[in-house]
Amino acid sequence: PPASQNNEQGSTLRDLLTTTAGKLRLGSTDAGIAFAPVYSTGTASGKSGRTMPNILDDIIASVVENKIPPNKAPKINVKSEIKDEPKDDKKCIQDDCSKRYSDIQYSWICDKHVLWLRDHKNSNNWKLFKECWKQGRPVLVSGMHKKMNFSLWKAESISLDFGNQQADILNCKDSIISNTNVKEFWDGFEDVSKRQKIKNGETALLKLKDWPSGEDFKTMMPARYEDLLKSLPLPEYCSPEGKLNLASHLPGFFVRPDLGPRLCSAYGECVAATKDHDIGTTNLHIEVSDVVNILVYVGIAKGNGVLSKSGVLKKLEEEDLDDLLRKRLKDSSELPGALWHIYAGKDADKIREFLQKIAKEQGLEVLPEHDPIRDQSWYVNKKLRQRLFEEYGVKTCTVIQFLGDAIILPAGALHQV
Repeated sequence: PPASQNNEQGSTLRDLLTTTAGKLRLGSTDAGIAFAPVYSTGTASGKSGRTMPNILDDIIASVVENKIPPNKAPKINVKSEIKDEPKDDKKCIQDDCSKRYSDIQYSWICDKHVLWLRDHKNSNNWKLFKECWKQGRPVLVSGMHKKMNFSLWKAESISLDFGNQQADILNCKDSIISNTNVKEFWDGFEDVSKRQKIKNGETALLKLKDWPSGEDFKTMMPARYEDLLKSLPLPEYCSPEGKLNLASHLPGFFVRPDLGPRLCSAYGECVAATKDHDIGTTNLHIEVSDVVNILVYVGIAKGNGVLSKSGVLKKLEEEDLDDLLRKRLKDSSELPGALWHIYAGKDADKIREFLQKIAKEQGLEVLPEHDPIRDQSWYVNKKLRQRLFEEYGVKTCTVIQFLGDAIILPAGALHQV
């Protein structure tokens, strides 16, 4: 486009927002809602004055629905959208939701830190979800596999269709990455005798990381891509075309985060068998965007050196679980597949300080530029999780992900699997 047009549209987020704020005058109904620019009252030099909007929250906070002239009906009725909003979000979350959302099947787990939506088909789920989401709480939606074509996601099916592809495979025990044929990974998914051995004769604990991802996923696996998209929970938020999916509606000239989808697959039962549960398939880290993780398949491996299903259940029962999760473990119709430990984003600095402290205790070199969370260098085992709580007051939210469960995490939430 011409340079003049570029200047008008703006090439940065700041330009776009300030230009838009100037165009959408109070009372304008062109956009359905009215925006007023938000200015700070000070400058870097300490002098009073007005500076331009500097963060997206300021712009969002500037929506003033009562400034729209009463004789002009806006395209979006903001009042009708918010008239039933509770004045106290926390009170709704803890006390009043059962009255306001009596048509939704849900429970609270992890000391009311995680919302569990139990009926994935309920079209009103998003109303309760948004109450929880604006407080930065994780959400669990169960039963997503009932909407999917299960045969597409079996290990043998993927191996048959894509076994000749090359991909990076990580051995979680020694952190060695190798580029190899994916058939080798999938053939050992449920048959331990076909798995790789490492130098000391132990069975390798492999993870096929982010294969395929993004556009490669859509190109390589169109049937699975379509099956996944039609089965996404809370499509208003999670679908690429969702009206509340902010990232998918950003203008094309923004650099967007990789929104996937991507396939993450790993051998898991060997983790449960390790002493102190000190190995994970995904170390503690933070994502830069919201994450939806659906457990589409759980395999039960056979052979020497792996726990039986009952053995895995016994190991999971040793975790710090709430009553509802323990009840799900005893339900024969439920199949557990992944163990998550989740932390609120506000605890990131405490966790970072704690891990650096533990590294020094273990005689490891801690460089000034080293960030244990960014580097994904730690899986926090049970003993360390207890110390983290006792010494820093940071409590772990432990969630078991069963077949068909979708775990939705807000950006900034720390987690390991």
